[in-house]
This record gives sequence, structure tokens and C-alpha cells, in this order.
Amino acid sequence: MEQQNRSEKDTLLDARGLTKRFGDILANDTVDIRLNKGEIHALLGENGAGKSTLVKMFYGSLEPDAGEIWWDGRRVDIGNPAAARDLGIGMVFQHFSLFEALTVVENIALALPKPGNMRDLAARIAEVSKDYGLPLNPADIVADLPVGIRQRIEIVRCLLQEPRLIIMDEPTSVLTPQEADQLFLTLQRLASEGCAVLYISHRLEEVQRICHHATILRHGKVVDECDPAQETAASLASKMVGAEVIAVNAAKKTEVGAERLVLKSLSAKASTPFATALTNISLELKAGEVVAIAGVAGNGQGELFDAVSGEMPVAPDMIALDGKPCGSKSVTWRRKQNAAFVPEERLGHGAVPGMKLSENIVLTRHSTGDSLVGNGFVSERQAGELEQRIKQKYDVRMSHDDPEARSLSGGNLQKFVVGRELDRRPGVLVVNQPTWGVDAGAAALIRQALIDLARSGSAVLVISQDLDEIFEIADRIAVISRGHLSDAEPAAGMTRERVGLLMAGGAEAQGEVA
Repeated sequence: MEQQNRSEKDTLLDARGLTKRFGDILANDTVDIRLNKGEIHALLGENGAGKSTLVKMFYGSLEPDAGEIWWDGRRVDIGNPAAARDLGIGMVFQHFSLFEALTVVENIALALPKPGNMRDLAARIAEVSKDYGLPLNPADIVADLPVGIRQRIEIVRCLLQEPRLIIMDEPTSVLTPQEADQLFLTLQRLASEGCAVLYISHRLEEVQRICHHATILRHGKVVDECDPAQETAASLASKMVGAEVIAVNAAKKTEVGAERLVLKSLSAKASTPFATALTNISLELKAGEVVAIAGVAGNGQGELFDAVSGEMPVAPDMIALDGKPCGSKSVTWRRKQNAAFVPEERLGHGAVPGMKLSENIVLTRHSTGDSLVGNGFVSERQAGELEQRIKQKYDVRMSHDDPEARSLSGGNLQKFVVGRELDRRPGVLVVNQPTWGVDAGAAALIRQALIDLARSGSAVLVISQDLDEIFEIADRIAVISRGHLSDAEPAAGMTRERVGLLMAGGAEAQGEVA
């Protein structure tokens, strides 16, 4: 992509010497960054590099300790998000800011200064979302929607405000490749109309494809700027981490052991009108292997995870752990059988936001033989030691020891939630979206840990929308579509085209593409 002219007359937002400190942590250290009109500008860096802190100052969620923000040629103080929106700054957050009890149209109306008639707004939402390739039903209740659809709401809500600058934090992490392609077309159209886009993503191929310029942060400081089109994904990753990113060693397992997790004709009715029913799902997961389930968001992944983890009871003989029927058993019972689970939603489901990391460890490991609880008392010392061990091994970056879960950046919280379960060395691990929103180095660390766990004799089931991830780590691949699961087949014999067809047609299409 040809580098755009970055002259001062084209500048929309100019940040000069922005500094933000949290206790002893210098989150942003005299950051200078300039965003031009009509430019898609990537903001890159490891988890904890200071990206979220910087954009929150642009959006008025945080106040800088030092430095200036200039907007369209004049200095401004952005005191709150409403002031940012008045300027024309919109933001799509990595963690959704939606009220689950409200409908799509009600959530969007709350973000608009003059929403107008609700019926007219609903019609506008339906029209705009369809035009952008992210269709929404304005009457849907958010609580009943899968994470991919919730991301669409965030994006459409922002676009309806007609921003001059749109900040996007990992916008494609829960989108299908087709939805991501449509989003890229939308962003390119916005840029052609003079809108600036600040794009945060750990998917470096996306950055190379659509971004005109990139600013790279490391430990809160700007360490480089470049034209992403002139770089490789590996060179961008190296700039981010300051060293070469180690490739995942995905040597395939030639021999597998006994069956550790068995799903037999697993079926479950949809719990709400917007949920997905599971129909006759069968799968055998053996010691020593990684089996990955691909699929478009909203096709039953959440329901399948809930059934396997014990959050949604089913008939006893539909699920077995190490030969023991457990379909109706609780999550705690399954954990006692040396199973571990990592849900898709890390903040709220994988971790309680207002509790310390050590307390979140106790929540999932109080009954797993770690001696965290004895005679009705919690060992705070041992929980703290576990928190430190996970922090060190999985490079979880935080402002101080044992913070509340909500204080961590999205990627660092993901590393903590995954690391907490990997630390147990479980016999069976089920993980939903293991590397959602983490940087290249952290993704490689997590993926290698999943492979190593399987090679040590555990069975690992990965549910993921990231086809790059699936083909990198999986021994066998299955596809879920409309609550049906295809047969799990050797990854070496699968292609992206075949997986795509199964995503679109479900298990019933298997014979057509064989």
C-alpha cells in the first residue's frame, strides 16, 4: 500500500508528549502520535504496552498527567467520552459496553445524543448494518446474542454517530473472515471520505493489508513508526516485542492414548429463542492430541462449551470424562476429575472483575487438590504464590501485585485466565477462543503451551474462530454449524476451503466436499 502524504495540513489529531502513570507504572511515557484525515493508522504493541491507556485519553475516559492533545488545529481538553463524541471521536471497545437486559436498538439509542423515534432508529440500524455487511435485528435482546453479534452492535453504534475519527480496538477478533473483509471495505470507504481510523489489532496480516501507517509502542514509549505494507508480519512482531518472536513448534503426535473426553449423541434444546440447539454431536478426544472446533460465531460454540463444562446439564451418558458419565454433573465435579475449562468471555465469566487475581484462582481451584482451602479457611499465602507463578510463566503484566481482574488489559487478562488453568496440568482442557485479543508473542506462548500440554498426555479441545490458530495447533479439526458438528478429521488432510464449506453448510455438507 502506498504511503500517504503525512503533511501537517492533513492532521486531525496530534498528541504531544502524552504521559499517564498508574502508581509505579508509567503506562504512557511522553507519547507523540499524529493521525491524519483519511488515514488508517495502526497502533501496535504487546499486551500492556500502553495502547489502551493512550486511546482512552483520546476518548476522554482517562485524563493525561502531562502532554497536549490537538484536534483539527486547536488544543483541546477531552474531559469525558461525551466531549470526545462531540468532537467527532468514536470508539469500538475490545470489551463490550452493552446493557445485556436491553435490546439492540435501546443500546444504540443510549449512545446517540439525539436518537429520535425508536421505530425510525430501528429502521436505520437495520439498513446501515445491512449495508456494512454486519446485519442486526434491532429487536434482539443483547443477553441472548453471541459475542460476534455483540461486536457488530458496537461497530454499528459507533458508525451511526458519523465520527471523524474512529478508534477500533481488536474489531475483528470475533468476526468471521467474510465479516472482516466487509469491515475492511467499510473502513477503506470511511478513509476515502476523510475519516481517520486508529486501528489496534494483533492480527498483523490485517495491519499490512489495510493500514497506511503504524506507530509501535513498547513499555509505554513510541519505539518505531513504519509503513506496514513495507514490512512482514514477522518484522512487525519483532518491532513490537524488541526481539524475534519464537515460532510455535507444532510437531504432530503420531500416537495417541486412551479416550479422555467423549461426547455421544449430545443434544440440547435452545435455552432461549435466540440460542442455538445442539443436535446429535459426537466426538472422541484422546490423550496426546489437540482437537480444534472451527465455526462462525453464534453456531453453538457457547452452548457446546456450557454442556462440556457442566454449566448446562444434559443426559448423563452424553458426556464422559475418563470413562465416567458426567453429563449431569457439576462444573466442580468435573474439575475434581482433573478437567479444566476456559470460557470465551474472560471478564465476567472467566474472572470476576472486582476480585483480585489470587481470589479468582481460588474460585476455580478450591476443590482441585491444591490445598488452597482447608477446614473452611482459604490459604491466602498459597493463592498469592500461585498468582505470582502464573504471572511469571505467562508474562502477565500488571501495575502492582495481585490487582483486581478488571484492571488488566484484555490480553493480559486472557493470559492469566488461560495460564491459571494450564498451571494445573489438567488431564482434559477445554478452551474457547484461547488467544482472543492477545499479541503475537503471547499468542505463540499460549498455543505452544496447549500443544505441550497435549504432548504430555492430556487431551485438549480448542474452540476457535481463528483459522490460522486452528491449522497451527490442531491434530484434528471439526466444524460446528447451526448446532451440528462435522466429523473430526486429521488437520493435514483439511484445507481452508473445505473448512469454509463446512462452516457454511454444516455437517450435512461433509459428503459434498469430501
